[in-house]
This record gives sequence, structure tokens and C-alpha cells, in this order.
Amino acid sequence: MLDLNRTESDEEKMNLDHHHANYDLDEKSNLRYGDWVTFKSHSSKKVRISRPESSRAENSSREPQDADYPSLNYQVESLILARFPRWEYWKLCLVNKRCSMLLKSGEIFEIRKEIGFKEPSVFMLASGETNWWAFDREFKSRRKLPDLPSDECFPLSDKESLCVGAHLLVSGREIDGLVIWRFELATNSWHKGPSMVNPRCLFASATCGTTAFVAGGVGIMPNNEVYDTAERYNPDSRLWDPLPRMKRKRKLCSGCYMDNKFYVIGGRNENGELTCGEFFDEAKNKWELIPDMLKDDPVQDYHSPPLLAVVNNELYSLEASSNQLKVYLKKTNTWKQLGPVPVRADSNRGWGIAFKSLGNELLVIGAASSSVSYSGNSMAIYTCCPDPEAMELQWKPLDSGRNRLSSFILNCSVMVA
Repeated sequence: MLDLNRTESDEEKMNLDHHHANYDLDEKSNLRYGDWVTFKSHSSKKVRISRPESSRAENSSREPQDADYPSLNYQVESLILARFPRWEYWKLCLVNKRCSMLLKSGEIFEIRKEIGFKEPSVFMLASGETNWWAFDREFKSRRKLPDLPSDECFPLSDKESLCVGAHLLVSGREIDGLVIWRFELATNSWHKGPSMVNPRCLFASATCGTTAFVAGGVGIMPNNEVYDTAERYNPDSRLWDPLPRMKRKRKLCSGCYMDNKFYVIGGRNENGELTCGEFFDEAKNKWELIPDMLKDDPVQDYHSPPLLAVVNNELYSLEASSNQLKVYLKKTNTWKQLGPVPVRADSNRGWGIAFKSLGNELLVIGAASSSVSYSGNSMAIYTCCPDPEAMELQWKPLDSGRNRLSSFILNCSVMVA
């Protein structure tokens, strides 16, 4: 392969939609027809050298050569592109119209779903930032999302976020009331709606595949009613469907999906703090209460919703008052401590911490603990493969030297698509 240095303007002038790059090759050149060349700029591109039509006709009777690759049909080509790292999908728009439409129509994500090919990425909004950022699983690459075209009230409001399918949903308040903004990965753009059946904030949420659940929260002023209602979102239809009401009204609660059930845990209502949890069983279409699920958690004033994550169908909690990681023992309705985490959840009563499942790992992001050597006020990022039977967990730091965002995380969601 030969690297040819070209300017960015030269590269932009190349028409990659319908043509290969044609060059006059002579006997002195090391290039041969069928070779690939890389044009160096800030993002390298490879172009295959095609034999001119006249030359093809003259040599139609020759024996096939190694460089005479057969053309791929659309089905095989789509299967190959579906296996590309999703982080590189934006480049498909630069290849040709068909590849661009494969992405923008969402067809490529349907293919990935059919062949069971998924990969997680992390969407985050940090303090002091006006734009959301997207990170690959290893936090080695990041990109800024387009500006969210809301009114001036929305960036200042409390927001909840969740990912479902290839959609990032962000709920917050605009001047006219509670709204949802939807970022679609396929089109790399924001869209308003769809609104929930009962618009809310400070709610619990969880995702299972291409279905999202929300429950509880607070309604629109002036009465600020605490909800016991729940809803389910389908990204294909872009519609919310109501679910049966919960056993308890609750806000500032947390949600998770485990054992094929949607769990809502903790929170508070007009009667004070709630230590109970409950789960929605889709098969029975009903909620069931779990008393005293958080009975041993210390109660702090103005604390965050419970920090919960499910990995390998096991529920983990980060106790904000002690920075301890705990695992839920389903049979006894108790929690087992697994040791401290390497970030400071206690400094802001749990606020500003991202605690998520990332495939078969736990992900925690925030300000580094005093026992960890970490410079500056940038976010510290760690993962671990949790083991409920382990005596001590091994946390792996991810390189965040290039990710100079604030250590106070406002919103964080993991997309698996």
C-alpha cells in the first residue's frame, strides 16, 4: 500500500460516491490496478485503483489475477458494514449514497439486531458543558453531539436521560412545560418528543433491549403531584404506552431491569423516605411490593436517588454515604458489601456520580477518592468485572487524560445497539 500526501481540499474534491480513483500507472510505479492507496489527512481514507475501461476491454481475455476481486452484492455488503465498529458509522456518509441511506434509514441497526451484533457506548452531560458527549466503551474516542435545539429554560432544568435502541431520550422542562428531546444515532440529530402520557421529571427508568420503562416522578406545576404511574416506550413506533399503577407513589427513585422484571427502588413521597422497592412483572401485568429493600441504607438529607446497576442479572448499589459497593442477595432481601469504589460519592451525597452497567462490567465516573492518585478536577473513570463472591474487586482505570470534562456528571446513559 502506498501513502500519498494530499491536502484536505484535494481530498474533499474527490468524488467517492460513484467513482474509483483512476491513475496512469507506468512501468516505474510500484502500484498495480486493484491496489489500495491511503490519502493522508487528519482522517485517512483508502481508495482502490481501478483499471480504465479501455484497458479492461483490451485485457478481457487474460487470465484472472489476484486483484480481480468480485463485486459484493448488497446483502453481503450490508452484513459486512453492520459489523463495523459503530463509532465509525459517520464515515459511511462519505462513501456513497447507498451506504449513507443504509445508516440514515436505520436499516443498518436493524441488521445488527437480527445478527445479534451489539456494542455499548456512553452518552454524558457534565457540569459546565452545553453539549452532550458520546464515548466509546474504552473511552479512547469521543465526539460532541450536535447542539440540542431547546429553549433557554431546558439547559437549566433538572433532567433525566435513558437510552433505548439507537435513541437517547432526555427529559426536562421548557417554558411551556415538561418535554422530551430525542437524539437519533442514525441521523445524528435531535428531535422533539414523543411526550409521555403523563409528562414527569425525577422519575425512575430502565431499559431492556428495545423497550424502555419509566415510573414515578413529579408532574407539572402548580401542584407538583408525586406519581405512581408508569409507562413503556417503543423506539420503533416512537410511542408511550401506559402501564398499571405502582403500589406506592414515589419520586427521586431509581429503576433497573432484572429477572425479566422492571424494578423501582427507594425514593420519597409525602410520607417521607421509602425503603421499599417493587417490580413490574410483564407476564402477570402487575406490580409486586418488596418491603424493606433499603432498610439498612443510611438516610441523608437531599441525597441523590439510589445508585444502582445490574450486571449479569445481579443488582449492585453504590452507597453514597460510605462509597461502598454492595450486591443484593435476592433470597434474603439483604445486601453484601464488596469494598470501596475509587470515586467520591459521599462528597455531594451521591449527586454528580455516574454508576452504570457497561456490558459485563460496572462503570463508575466521578471525582477520584483520596486514596487514588489522580490529578486535576477532571473526571475519573473506572470499570470492574463484579463478582458477588469476591473478597475484593479489581477496578481498572480508563485513560481520561484526553477527556477533560468536569468530574461532576449531570446525566449519563449507556446505549447498546
